[in-house]
Amino acid sequence: MTPFHCVTGTAAPMMTPNVDTDVIMPKMFLKGIDRSGLGEGAFNLLRFNAGRPNPDFVLNQNGYRDACFLVVGPNFGCGSSREHAVWGLQQLGIRALIGTTFAGIFNDNCANNGLLTISLDAATCGALADAVSDPASNRLTVDLEQQTIRIEGGNGRIVRFAIEAARKEAFLTGRDAIGSTLAFADDIRAFEARHRAENPWMF
Repeated sequence: MTPFHCVTGTAAPMMTPNVDTDVIMPKMFLKGIDRSGLGEGAFNLLRFNAGRPNPDFVLNQNGYRDACFLVVGPNFGCGSSREHAVWGLQQLGIRALIGTTFAGIFNDNCANNGLLTISLDAATCGALADAVSDPASNRLTVDLEQQTIRIEGGNGRIVRFAIEAARKEAFLTGRDAIGSTLAFADDIRAFEARHRAENPWMF
């Protein structure tokens, strides 16, 4: 995974509730045998009309085309468990999702692939969405080490967020679940050797 420390970039509001994984990654983009081309698939049916960019979709609008953060509505990522939705968002350039609640499997897929999800209370999330709805104040700095979100434009407000210690460590180090296990490789090998010596009859 790509480590996440402190990232500054454009944030786009997408506050519709219950955006499901079929909206994030339509089913026709699930046919490939690798992850290539999924950036095109991300929000494809919203981003394009008959192959042309949809001017009404926020990521096609001036000031939001290079967004690396999305401020999203509740229960984002519900529906099927397709991991392609996370891969597509990453290929689109999204580094973090900020919302109130995320669907469970989707949230785990994000954590396992290095896409940061940040949960805030509804009032704070709504205020953040209002701020980034104005291109003059749509740049955020997400500092994972300090667990803060700073609005770069406007009043420079700082929002604090909580995150599980193990998940934070994984993002800071860029280690996925396998990498986190392999960090204890020496301990594992020492246990195996000790276990074999103490229980030779098992081997």
